[in-house]
Amino acid sequence: MVENERTQLLSKEAEYDEPPSVFCNYTVEVLEPIPKKHNAGPSGWGCLPRGDKWHSTLALQGGLPFPLNFWSSCIKYLIFLLNFLFSLLGLLILVVGLWGLIDKESLGSEQLPHLGANPMSLFVVVGLIVSIISLAGCVGALCENICLLWFFAGGILTFLVLETLAGILIYALWDDLQGLLDSMMLVAITRYQDDSDLRFLLDEIQLGLQCCGVVSYQDWKLNLYFNCSSPGIQACGLPASCCINPWENGTIINSQCGFGAMGLDEAAAQNMVHSEGCSPRLRQWLGQNSWVIGDYILVTTIIEGLEFLLATRLVRDIKVRKASD
Repeated sequence: MVENERTQLLSKEAEYDEPPSVFCNYTVEVLEPIPKKHNAGPSGWGCLPRGDKWHSTLALQGGLPFPLNFWSSCIKYLIFLLNFLFSLLGLLILVVGLWGLIDKESLGSEQLPHLGANPMSLFVVVGLIVSIISLAGCVGALCENICLLWFFAGGILTFLVLETLAGILIYALWDDLQGLLDSMMLVAITRYQDDSDLRFLLDEIQLGLQCCGVVSYQDWKLNLYFNCSSPGIQACGLPASCCINPWENGTIINSQCGFGAMGLDEAAAQNMVHSEGCSPRLRQWLGQNSWVIGDYILVTTIIEGLEFLLATRLVRDIKVRKASD
């Protein structure tokens, strides 16, 4: 019985050409891991990527954006450098304006209706605007942020339009503006003691141009304190900035050097104070330095126009790079 079962098993094995195998011959395909997109922000264009090097190879392997080409990188860092310098200038103007408001305690002083707001507040506003626009250009160029670059380009374009309109108005209304400036100086003379900013500006003009009053030193009769009918000690006097030698060989201005000058005859007064007014001196100074002012305006306009063109070019390059990513 046993012998018969063994014979049947051997006959079944003989039916196979090859002995059966206990292993399965399957082909295993190993899939490549899906590359992870670098999370550089909501749009994938963050300012500070991880420590990976910014190369096109890693851009293909790790999903990083392609780098800008050589000229686009030059434009990027040129915009950053120019706006960094302009931001420092804006912060300096802002600090000067704040110092003027705090140091001269002008926030509590009575303002002139003809001159508008406090003069030092103009420095604060201009410095703040220049700083914001320049910092937007710095950050926008460094981070390749399209929104900040468009904001910067819009600010530059606004400056160019305003400067062009101001130049046209000044050229067309030059004579009227000179008359307006004379009227403003006369108003400032009448309020000399009431506003520390006006006092500071008038003193700087009279010391710098070596003049007194608008047309002549007699214009200070409009001031109630310096008028000869005044009961105070300043009656028939003039500010120290009108004096020929206000320091009198010292380091501190003698505030009483002009006392009694308007009570003297013109020849004697000319030995103490400047008799010529500031209006003709100011017009003479503007005529002599008009080419300097024109060159400064021209250079500033060229730089602003160049920055606008560079910003728009950088935005275009960033968009092209982003589309090819």
